Amino acid sequence: MFSASRFEGIVAFVETAEAGSFTAAAERLGLTRSAVGKSIARLEARLGTRLFHRTTRSLSLTDEGVRFRESCLLALAELDGAEANLAARSDEPAGLLRIEIPVLFGRQWILPLLLDLSARHPRLELDIGFSNRVADLTAEGIDLGVRIGALDDASGLIARRLGTQTTQLCAAPAYLARAGRPRTIDDLAQHACITERRRGLPSGWRLTDHAGKVRTIPVSSRLALDRSDAVADAVLAGHGIGCLPGWLVATALRAGTLETVLPEVSSDALPIHALWPAQRPLPLKLRVVVDALVEKFLPVAPWDVTG
Repeated sequence: MFSASRFEGIVAFVETAEAGSFTAAAERLGLTRSAVGKSIARLEARLGTRLFHRTTRSLSLTDEGVRFRESCLLALAELDGAEANLAARSDEPAGLLRIEIPVLFGRQWILPLLLDLSARHPRLELDIGFSNRVADLTAEGIDLGVRIGALDDASGLIARRLGTQTTQLCAAPAYLARAGRPRTIDDLAQHACITERRRGLPSGWRLTDHAGKVRTIPVSSRLALDRSDAVADAVLAGHGIGCLPGWLVATALRAGTLETVLPEVSSDALPIHALWPAQRPLPLKLRVVVDALVEKFLPVAPWDVTG
């Protein structure tokens, strides 16, 4: 016969092995440290073996603990798979989905999609975080992330490309009427350029000219801001030329409140991916979001002003 306490002990054991301490495991499980410790002690007594080496300063698995952890992970994965299979038979996605997306891009292009999915699927629970850091999805329990840039640390993850970020030189019509329009990259030195500071330092503009030569332009200006949306605001207000992500200025370019500068000049292209921890089968709640992202961003990105 199976009992709930047996499974509680196994879950407490696995969480403690993953977290490396009773305290951290207790925080993950929403229990007290004492409750976790007692649950594991009962499990050890039932198994007739010690699973952890305990000292006042450290906690580590015994050889038996290492082998038992591997078996427990396999068993729990089977249970998760069985649950996912049942959920996949339903037409309605349900359950909690933790998502982390870039701050500005996420708010402008992904949040509206997620809000629409939330309205259409009342059993779907979304916990959405906004951050530009490179999160460890598996370690932090994040079900889905969206990342702009190279995937240098994506082992154990499934990646689905959603598009490309390129930067765009642009300015307000009022500024161009007042200062003239640059004809070459070198002309930028004679213009007011609005820079974005990163870690306290102004970022240069890495541009590829019409001949295919890559050049980093050391832009200096009397107006430097540490957020790209603030740079966009300053450019819209006519203070100078900015080098901004195409997705950030697409609406203004379409409306004519901004104009492209040096359209033959290109910039580094950064891939945009949706990422999630590898798992089979893919839970319906996750598949619904991934499918919606793919439908929105492919084959042509919605911010592509040439589309």
